[in-house]
Amino acid sequence: MNSRQDQLKALDRLLTIMDELREQCPWDKKQTLESLRHLTIEETYELGDAILDNDLEEVKKELGDLLLHIVFYARIGSETNDFDIADVANEICEKLISRHPHIYGDVVVANEEEVKQNWEELKLKEGKKSVLEGVPKSLPALVKASRIQDKVAGVGFDWEEPQQVFEKLQEELEELQHEINEDNKTKIEAEFGDVLFSMINYARFLKVDPENALERTNKKFIKRFQYLETKAKEIGKSLKEMTLSEMDKYWEEAKNFDKTQRPYQS
Repeated sequence: MNSRQDQLKALDRLLTIMDELREQCPWDKKQTLESLRHLTIEETYELGDAILDNDLEEVKKELGDLLLHIVFYARIGSETNDFDIADVANEICEKLISRHPHIYGDVVVANEEEVKQNWEELKLKEGKKSVLEGVPKSLPALVKASRIQDKVAGVGFDWEEPQQVFEKLQEELEELQHEINEDNKTKIEAEFGDVLFSMINYARFLKVDPENALERTNKKFIKRFQYLETKAKEIGKSLKEMTLSEMDKYWEEAKNFDKTQRPYQS
């Protein structure tokens, strides 16, 4: 691994290149905070894909792309004298120090949960009106639900046992089924939302990241469906021409192939 000196040298090199690009490249000169925003979101998702695929070489590359964006934003901020990369780094350093009094102060914590509770309490002392202020409005609904539940649990608004959460999930499923039986479209949507929210909460108690779990299932389904498409071409049929029993045969083949590659999948 690189020494601290080499790491700092590499960051200085990146800052120099960013200055040169901003001053000399027509594309880089035109960029604003707003124009970079959607690109940053895209890069973040690409990093997430690489992490789920456990492709560490790709993780390294995507981290570089995100680091470039951070440096880019800081360079733009420096041009209006609002902030520069030093301000950005110092801001997060001060936050980390103030939010970790058990490391940089005399607070004693027993475990990870107490650290999380202290974190949320400190945020309120810093002027936050609600523990939910830190949840971005533009987050995808599934991720937002997970973050909401993490936040409120951090201040003690939580169930005591996983079984209680599972019972709540069962209750929500029963309410959903009732509205389905009543054919009440508006209430079906509301109850379906409650079921999803309860599922996400149950995942937290099971120590499962619901976003990662669902994305792994997405990837698994895509892989198996594409196997099915390949087999359909091999026998000269379109999927619409295949019977359900034929599709099921190749689907099971795809599942068995997955198991030989990734034993944790079902």
